[in-house]
Amino acid sequence: MESASASASAKTVAVYGAYGHTGRFVVTELRDRGFVPVLAGRDAGKLRALAASVPGSEVRPASVDDPASLDRALAGTDAVINCAGPFAVTAAPVIEAALRAGIPYVDVAAEIEANLDTFTRFADRARAAGAVIVPAMAFYGGLGDLLATAAMADWTTADEATIAYGLSGWHPTPGTRTAGTVSRERRAGRRVRYTGGRLEYHDTEPTLLKWPFPEPMGTREVVGEFTMADVVTLPSHLSVPEVRTHMSVEAARDLSAPDTPAPTAADGDGRSEQTFLVDAVVRSGGTERRAVASGRDIYAVSAPLAVEAVHRILTGRTRTVGVASAGAVFDAPDFLRALAPHITLEPHQDRPAEDVPHTARA
Repeated sequence: MESASASASAKTVAVYGAYGHTGRFVVTELRDRGFVPVLAGRDAGKLRALAASVPGSEVRPASVDDPASLDRALAGTDAVINCAGPFAVTAAPVIEAALRAGIPYVDVAAEIEANLDTFTRFADRARAAGAVIVPAMAFYGGLGDLLATAAMADWTTADEATIAYGLSGWHPTPGTRTAGTVSRERRAGRRVRYTGGRLEYHDTEPTLLKWPFPEPMGTREVVGEFTMADVVTLPSHLSVPEVRTHMSVEAARDLSAPDTPAPTAADGDGRSEQTFLVDAVVRSGGTERRAVASGRDIYAVSAPLAVEAVHRILTGRTRTVGVASAGAVFDAPDFLRALAPHITLEPHQDRPAEDVPHTARA
């Protein structure tokens, strides 16, 4: 495989929201891989402060309310990664600017409605322009989609897909809290699920289930149908009428508690101590296939996901154009292998469906 520095060839990538928690990880990952990041965002002061620790970086303030400023921010760049939430506000204006600039767009949105908007509003235009737009190229939405796609392997359809998130905890960033508030307001406090081949809003109370995570985690209690962006990314290209996501109770409680602090660095790379295990299971008839990824810090791991996506787009390692999720536009197994050492993978495996308690799929 070509080296990171050679493959990047000093390509310039704009990072919108560069000074945010995830944006900083993305900037570091770009530099580590030989790309030249352009620091963009709404707050010029925060951009300048970040630039002081990123030698040679260019600062380009831009507001989503000012298309001309976005055009200046993206001028001469090869791609843009949008890390600025809430994406209900930022995604469309930055995508519009990327289309005007003729460059690919990647974001790290976890907001269900914002990702759905991207597919709905830009699919036809992006396809006609031959542009590549990849929403939710992050821990939520992207990683689960890659795992489920890899687990599907040679299956063309499946009866259901479940992504179970085994997080040791979840210290949300201010951006995560703001995005969650926007999403709840957009759906008027209702919950959402993907069933019968469509998104459905409902008021059913969540239930607690036992999910059989692989060892060493083992069976843990999860909040059933704690719905994440996977209900947008997976159905966008996989023929699976039922998509569910479950969340470990520890993480769900942290997220719902108003006094849970933001993540704090526990190593020299800025990663927190939080660990994760993502268990993707697809079922067809009486057979299930599983793909598993584990690692540390859901925000930090979004950076190699997004940067690897940009690298593959710029080097022509894509399978389609238009608006596409990770599993649709990239070779999922190969992409996942490229994420080492950021995540640890278990290869997909077949097993009888009866091995998973029915309550876990209820």
